[in-house]
Amino acid sequence: MDFDLFMQDVVNVARTDITESGYEEARTAEEVDAALTREGTTLVMVNSTCGCAGGVARPAAGNAIHYDKRPDHLVTVFAGQDKEATEQARSYFEGYPPSSPCFALLKDGKILDMVERNEIEGHSAMEVSAKLQGLFDQYCEEV
Repeated sequence: MDFDLFMQDVVNVARTDITESGYEEARTAEEVDAALTREGTTLVMVNSTCGCAGGVARPAAGNAIHYDKRPDHLVTVFAGQDKEATEQARSYFEGYPPSSPCFALLKDGKILDMVERNEIEGHSAMEVSAKLQGLFDQYCEEV
């Protein structure tokens, strides 16, 4: 089996998982700027093929948004795949080191809080969903 073809399949499945959950994919720096500077709250999921943390983050991303309060916008970038877009998204995460997978909650383009990889890895998808929903309770409006 060709490793590159195998990895492309893994990436495609990871992309589909998150976009089917309702997240808008930003694949260029320009798309990131347009998505993250919108008015309101935006949850950014930095996607990753990392098996342990990525396999928890994607289901958590999909589950967390089925809640009374949630962000106005849902956006995703893919670390290691769309490098320019990921770098641009991380430029909005002032005060936080690069981490993937991770979640960043922004309001009007400014970072409010973050759920970093170390808060995902070793936890269940439901635990990560609960962390995200705690941020939604604190910063988001009821839907």
